[in-house]
Order: sequence, then structure tokens, then C-alpha cells
Amino acid sequence: MIKVGSLNAVRRDLKPPLRPIAPFWKSVSAHFFPCLRFPDLINGIFGRAGPTLMKTILLTLISIGLTLQLQAQNNGNANVPTQHNEATIAELQAQMRAGSLTSVQLTKFYLDRIAALDQNGTDGGVNSIIELNPDAFAIAQHADELRKQGNVLGPLHGIPVLIKDNIDTHDKMQTTAGSFALFGKPALQDSTVAANLRAGGAVILGKTNLSEWANFRSFESTSGWSGRGGQCNNPYALDRNPCGSSSGSGAAASANFATVSLGSETDGSIVCPGNANGVVALKPTVGLVSRAGVVPISHTQDTVGPHARTVADAAATLSVIQSRTFDGRDPATGGVPLGWQGTGKKRPIDIPTDYTQFVDPNGLKGARLGLTRAGIEGFDSLNPTPQVIIDKFNEAVDKLRAAGATVIDLDAQGFTFPLNGNAEFLVLCYEFRQDVKNYFATRVGVPVAGGTLNTAIQFNRAHAAVEMPFFNQDIFTLCAALAQGANTPQPLFGGLTYNQALKIDHNSGVNGIDAALKKFNLDAVVSFTDNPAWETDLLYSDTGRFYFASSSLAAVAGYPIIQVPATAVFETPMGISFLGTAFSEATLIKLASGYEAFTHVRAHNLPQFLDNTPSTHIQGTNLTTPVQDTDTVKPLDAKKRPAHM
Repeated sequence: MIKVGSLNAVRRDLKPPLRPIAPFWKSVSAHFFPCLRFPDLINGIFGRAGPTLMKTILLTLISIGLTLQLQAQNNGNANVPTQHNEATIAELQAQMRAGSLTSVQLTKFYLDRIAALDQNGTDGGVNSIIELNPDAFAIAQHADELRKQGNVLGPLHGIPVLIKDNIDTHDKMQTTAGSFALFGKPALQDSTVAANLRAGGAVILGKTNLSEWANFRSFESTSGWSGRGGQCNNPYALDRNPCGSSSGSGAAASANFATVSLGSETDGSIVCPGNANGVVALKPTVGLVSRAGVVPISHTQDTVGPHARTVADAAATLSVIQSRTFDGRDPATGGVPLGWQGTGKKRPIDIPTDYTQFVDPNGLKGARLGLTRAGIEGFDSLNPTPQVIIDKFNEAVDKLRAAGATVIDLDAQGFTFPLNGNAEFLVLCYEFRQDVKNYFATRVGVPVAGGTLNTAIQFNRAHAAVEMPFFNQDIFTLCAALAQGANTPQPLFGGLTYNQALKIDHNSGVNGIDAALKKFNLDAVVSFTDNPAWETDLLYSDTGRFYFASSSLAAVAGYPIIQVPATAVFETPMGISFLGTAFSEATLIKLASGYEAFTHVRAHNLPQFLDNTPSTHIQGTNLTTPVQDTDTVKPLDAKKRPAHM
């Protein structure tokens, strides 16, 4: 926990950042059937039939192993549908175009998987969905009817999409940010993002669970937990954390509960769940996607973006949800992010309409990438990053070069990224107090409608048993205690003012990513995303669970990131991030798709819905219970004699 008087670490909406994780797993190797190593023993037992019988046993064991693997992917339920698992938007659209699949059928497929794996199974399932849309089938049916008439509205036409429970929908569903403080009457108006999805023919399947209030309520929070939704789990291993705050969005996309999902990010909330759940995560430039109708933290840093199983699907989704011009509700959609403000740079007038055109399997050939490992050793010298994680990341970097990229080691060149966690956190706290008040003014029929941050604080106190069974609301109370005025010194932040903090964050972009791109003639900066998922712990929280993260390099300036699966540590995913300047999504998509095509990491490490990872070399010994000797010798037995000897 960071003391109020020394808030000098970056705080992010998705999770308490810059906190080390507990010591990681010990070295582990594959473990197979030991009997298969002893053909002589088999022959000795079964004689001349040994080789034939051994082959039969081998085939049987392999068959059993494959069956167990498939059952593991379905959490032990052989009846879970799998026919559309890992299907891409392009593949699904081709099937619907050919008449072999309907949107109604696809919607049912995902709902069946959700019923089997999200709400059932070991430990209660993934628990990534907080609410399903009762109108889902009606929307899908309408999409099918339009298609029959030759009217296809876009790349997401008829495609089921899940969205985070902080994105307003004007329908029968709630929008609560995971808190009962916002539970009651649904939002009066669609968010711009939801409206864009509907206009593009998408099927809004439901809302995903999240870290309550986008993980901006407490320093002691546990990612993926909300008062309304409970604890979201990781589909790779249900004891692992899905990261946050867009926990459910990342987990649901990975688990094949929808074709794509939407999350939101202030600093890491899209990319970290992408990293932890083994999916692509695209965090757009601030202002490229409207935040109108999204429960806010900060108008300077908030954005909305997709989780998807492929870069192409993330690109297609961005094409639909973006606002290329001012949407009339969010001023950022008509301007530029903080890093470009005051530099003379203008919002592009030629923002692409279709980002899938930039997907390139050879996207890394000839690329120039600036690598930074700053922070990968861990934020606590007494608790350094386990070497196995560092080795895995270095292997991922080697693949960049193997795929044709030139990688410039920025750290070795003496380049440093200027970050000031104190300034970022002040900006977030100062803006949250006013931005959340503005959002509450748009809601009616919920406990905090028309209220302020203090209204939410009082609600939590009055309903502490439901809202605060595990952690408090010290971030809320800190934000509420700030002095008024953008130029007023804030004692809690060492006398720093809000406007001074904004200037520091602006310079972090100008002298950080922008300076690196210019000085070394780079296409993008590349770094680790986050450390692999930790074990969820509602007792000790996320405190001490983070070794490193790179999202702040782009977050403070409002710049984009795309994270793509890069490796796995004992079956647990870990990703790599491509970061660029504002409105460089096209370049980042090209690079990330090149890495994806060269490595195929996710295809070789699909979620297994295990109870825990590592899953081997942890079972212990097979104990043999001693047999109690209960036989007794009777004296009269000595006088007896056996017959017919």
C-alpha cells in the first residue's frame, strides 16, 4: 500500500500498478507416462505378445490423453459446443454469406458455452459475464432478415459482441460498473460505442464483469472483483487472475464466449487482461473512440477498445466502434490527445474506415522497433522478477528479429522514458471527481443519480457488507478530499497542481514515445505488456502481485497500444506490446499482425479451464495406506491337522 503522503507510483484504472508479484513458480518440465519408457518390462510381463500389446496400449493412452485434453478445454463437460471455437470474423461472415450459418445459430452457440463454462464448472466457472441481453435472439434474427434482403451493415453484421459493464446501453440491461450504486433503471441513451455497434449490425450479447469502478476505488482491490458480479476468473486456470479492470472482457474473448468483446482503459485496463488471458488487446488513441456514455475515470486518459483472438478481428472491431469525426457528445472525438496538444499536430482528416487493410503476415519485415526492458527486473530489488519470465520475454524479442525487424535496444542507447506516477495519479483523481459527477447527471432511477462522488462514498458505507466485504474505498475518499481549483496546490501530492501535473504528463509523451520514434527513426516502441497472471487472492488483494507493466508509457499522453500473445510461462500467457504516437493504429496493426503470423502463439496455447497452473509436478506422492494385521492365532488350532496332504 502506498501512503497518502507519498503517492509516487503510477495508479491505473485496471489495477494497482507498479507492485511486485509474489515469487513465481519453480522450474517445471513435461511429464509423460513413465511406463512407456520400459518396453523390456512390457515384454517381460506379456512375452511375445509384448510389442503388439504395447502398441495397443500406446494408442489407447494417446487416445485417452487427447480426450482428456478436449475435456479440459471444456472444463470436463463433453457436451460443451466447440464447432465455432477460434473462428474469426471473416470465417463467420463467409459461413453466413454462404447460408451455412445464421446469426441466431451463432448467438445460441455462444450462449450455450456461457451457460456451461461461465456459470458452471469448477470453482463456479469463469464468471466473466455479469448480464445477458434478453433481446439477443431478436437482434440476431433481425440481422439474419437483413442479410436475406441483401443488406449487410458492416464487418460485425450478425456477430455477437460482449461489452464491459461500464458502457451504457439503452435497453433492458443494467450499466453499473460492477456496483449496486448504479443498479436500477437502465441508461437513458446508448453510449456512442453501443450505438455504433447497433448501426453496424452487431449483436450485443451481454455485459462483462469487471473490477468494480474500473479498479479506481481502493488501493487494496483484487482485480476482477465487483460487488455485483463477484470474482472473475482466468480461463487458462481458474485460480489465476484475469487482470483488470476489463477482466470479464479479456476472459470472455479468450474463452470463446463471443466473437469479440469491448473493454475500457485508463492505464492498462485493456492490455493487461489481454496479456493475462492470451488474447489480442487494442487500446486506441484517446479520442478515436468516443467515451460518451461510459462510466469515467479521466477524460484525459480514458478510451474503449476490443479484445479479440486475432489482430484482424480487433482491427475489424475498431473500424466499427471508432468515431472518425466529432460525435457531438465527447469533445475528444474532435481533437487530439494530451501528447499532441500544443505541438501544432492536428487530428488526421483521413482516418481509415477499415483497419483490416493493414493486417499483414509479413508486417515485421523491414520494420524498425525500439525495445525497452525498463522495469522488467521488477519494482522491488528485494523481490526481483523470476529469471524464467525474463528469459521468456527475451525469446519473444528474438522472434521479432527472426521475423525481419530491426530491433534497437533503447536502454542500451541510454534513452529513458520520463514518467511521473505522482503527476498521473493527480490528474486521474482530480478529473474523476468531476467526470463521475457529470456521468451521474445522465442517470435516473439509480442510487447515485444526480449525485457526486460523495454520494457514492456514502452508498458504499451504507452497504458495506455488499460493496466492501474485501477492500475499502480509500481512492474514493482521497479523490473527494482534493482541493478545488486547477491551479491550487494539492498537499496530498506535495503541492503539485492539476495543471502542473497535466504538463508533466504531456511532456512524458513528447519526450517519451514521440522522442524515441524521431531520434531512432522507429515505426514503434516495443516492450513487455505485463507479467503473467498471478493467483487471485481476496484476502491479500493484488498488493505485491505486479512485477512490471509498460502501459503507462502510452497512457499518460493518450497514445495507442496493441498487445499480442507472445509466449507462455508454465501454460500461463504473456504478451508483447507495440506502442506508437497518436493515431498510429494502422502501423501498430501491421506490426502486431506480422508478429502473430510468425509465431502463432495463441494457437499453440489455448485456454484449458484448468483448476490451477502449473498443472504438472504438483500432485505429490501416491500414498499407500498401511494394512492393519487383524489375524489372531487360536491355541486350539495347533491341535488340528489338515486333510489329504
